[in-house]
Amino acid sequence: MTLAQRALDRLQAWPDLTPGPASCGTGRALRSVRDEIVHFHSDRDVDLHLTHRAIQRFQYDLGGSSAIRLVPGSRWVTVHLDCDTDVDLLLSLVSIALKAQQTRPAADLPSECNFHRVTVLPRGGGAEV
Repeated sequence: MTLAQRALDRLQAWPDLTPGPASCGTGRALRSVRDEIVHFHSDRDVDLHLTHRAIQRFQYDLGGSSAIRLVPGSRWVTVHLDCDTDVDLLLSLVSIALKAQQTRPAADLPSECNFHRVTVLPRGGGAEV
């Protein structure tokens, strides 16, 4: 079982999340009552929908993680799953995303996810697409 499948299985058990196809057309999504929260694009790459305010609040922590990729202006963060700790990080961020979605200002509307806008390099070096 891949790390993404393990994370998806755990998150599908959460009562606030419902599975379905990703609106971007690639992979599976989990959505709250309001919006899509998570897109599982591959065995290792997951996009997570946070609000602008949540990204600003955690920007330094997110930017300091080798598992996280930020795209300027995007309300989505990309999480690259390399180990079990990255899965735990993703689950924690999903919890933050759910809370942020509940208090999201009306002007903070959903945007397109980061699929095809992020290139993740493995932690050891060489390029991976």
